[in-house]
Amino acid sequence: MNDILNSNEKVCGFVALVGAPNAGKSTLLNALVGSKIAIVTHKVQTTRSRLVGVAVHDDAQMIFVDTPGIFTAKKRLERAMVAAAWEGANDADIVILLVDCTHKIDDSTRTIAEGLKQSSKKTILALNKIDIVKRDTLLAMAQELNDLGDFEETLMISAKTGNGLSDLQNKIANFLPKGPWLYPEDHLTDITERVLASEITREKFFERFHEELPYAATIETERWKDLKDGSVRIEQVIYVERDSQKAIVIGKGGKGLKTIGKMAREELEELLDRKVHLFIFVKVRKGWSDDKERYRNMGLDWIK
Repeated sequence: MNDILNSNEKVCGFVALVGAPNAGKSTLLNALVGSKIAIVTHKVQTTRSRLVGVAVHDDAQMIFVDTPGIFTAKKRLERAMVAAAWEGANDADIVILLVDCTHKIDDSTRTIAEGLKQSSKKTILALNKIDIVKRDTLLAMAQELNDLGDFEETLMISAKTGNGLSDLQNKIANFLPKGPWLYPEDHLTDITERVLASEITREKFFERFHEELPYAATIETERWKDLKDGSVRIEQVIYVERDSQKAIVIGKGGKGLKTIGKMAREELEELLDRKVHLFIFVKVRKGWSDDKERYRNMGLDWIK
């Protein structure tokens, strides 16, 4: 154990999880917090804004910030997501650069490593998915990345299996500043239930339509009513940009929408531990990705 933790003196700070799209940041966040607060899909760039998760490890309270993937952004929404990621890194006490070691190091990861080096932020390099990669490959990647960046530590982990996560938490605790905890011990996230419900439905949307539809959809929880019998009525809207996209989402005989609704309702009932009455509507809102109000709802800054 490190001296800080042995002293029984509390430490607390912000830890940003950054990386290229689909590096496994949301999976890692859920594993560290011990509960699902971020959606996980095989489709890249599904984390659109910064998500906060809180975890306790011995005398350390770690406030994790899961950021959107950093890549070469072209569209306004993409630029806003990347800006949110860098802002999360700049505001943190420690940065974790998460790298999917099942793929070769790409330009996005190189850019991130070099950018973090210039920022002088305390950074830990975490090579993810080590359970399916040969050791020689891992060591070569670690060397290449350390030549590019400036890392306090290099760790091998698997966010999916939990391998190496305890070591990661110990290393993080070493670098956090001394100070009182900012949240109660059982606090897991700053995400409201309404936002969490929208995120769960968005995850099911991507699972169902990852091939048919691009990223031209956003989901908002418009009404939330707690009922006398302990259940909850949730009304959501899926906004798409064209009538043709609306038809795809609804599906023949409403099958597409029913599938999303069933999957989302079942997971929400498990997470909320109560019966959920979920009603989902599909509306066309042309150019929603250029609508300032939608950015505000997603917690993103409007980027010109």
